[in-house]
Amino acid sequence: MSRASTVAGPVRLGLAPSTVTRWVILGVVAIVFAIPLLSLLEFSLRDGFTGDYTFTHWTGLFDPENARPYRQLFQAIGNSFVLAAVAVGIVLVVLLPTMLLVHMSFPKLRRVLEFICIIPITVPAIVLVVGLAPVYSVVVRIFGSGTWTLAFAYGILVLPYAYRAIQSNLDGVPVVTLSEAARSLGASWPVVVWRVLLPNLRRGVLAAAFITVAVVLGEFTLASLLNRRNLQTAILQVSQSDPWVAAILALLALAFAFVLLLVIGRLGTVGNRSRAS
Repeated sequence: MSRASTVAGPVRLGLAPSTVTRWVILGVVAIVFAIPLLSLLEFSLRDGFTGDYTFTHWTGLFDPENARPYRQLFQAIGNSFVLAAVAVGIVLVVLLPTMLLVHMSFPKLRRVLEFICIIPITVPAIVLVVGLAPVYSVVVRIFGSGTWTLAFAYGILVLPYAYRAIQSNLDGVPVVTLSEAARSLGASWPVVVWRVLLPNLRRGVLAAAFITVAVVLGEFTLASLLNRRNLQTAILQVSQSDPWVAAILALLALAFAFVLLLVIGRLGTVGNRSRAS
C-alpha cells in the first residue's frame, strides 16, 4: 500500500456502523414515530357513528358556523403563540447576552452559570409550580393576570435546553478572537454582537429558539396549575366533548413543530454557506 493511499484513505476502526446499519436504525426509528401518528390521523378521519372515513371533522374545525364553540380553543392557540414569542424573547434578551458576557469576560463563572441553568430540569414541574405560586401573586399585581405572564415561568423552564443549544455552538466559535479583532478595527460592542458574533452563533440561537417554541407549545402542567389557558389545556377540555378535534389539533401542532425544525435547519445551512462563500 502506497504512502499516498494511506494518508488519503479513510481510517476505519470497526466502530462506526455501516451504511446498511444506519438505514436500518433510521427505518426502525421512523416506524416507531410513524405508527402513533398514522393511528392519530386515522382516528381523526373516522366517523364516530358509521365508522367510515370522512373529512367532516377537519372541515368542521374551520367552518365559520362552528366559530363560536371553538372560540376559546382558537384563543388558546393564540395564547400559546404569544407565550412562545415572549419566551424566545426572554432567551435572546436575557440568556444569550449573559452567556456571551460570561464566555468573554468572566470565564470562571461558566460553571456557576451552567449549574443555575441546569437546575430547572432537576426540579419536577409540580414542585416548580409550588415555588412559582407566591412569585406569581406578585407578578399579577404588577403585570396583571394575562396569559402572557406565564412566559416568565417558561423562560425558567427552557433554560437547560436553550443553554445547552447555545453553549454547544459557542464552544466551537473563537468568540474572544473575533470580538477582539472587531474591536481593534473600531467596531462598537453592539456592532460586534450583531455583525460578528450572532452570524457565527446562528445555528445555536435558532436551535434554542426552536426548543423553546416546542417546549412552550407542549407544556401543560404549569399552565393548568397556574390557571392559564394555552394549547394543551384547551386540547384537554375539548377532548372531553370532541376527541376528534383534539386529535386534529395534536397533529397540527406536531406538523407545525416539524416544519419549524426544517425551516430552522435550512436557515442554519444557508448561514453557513454564506459565511463559507
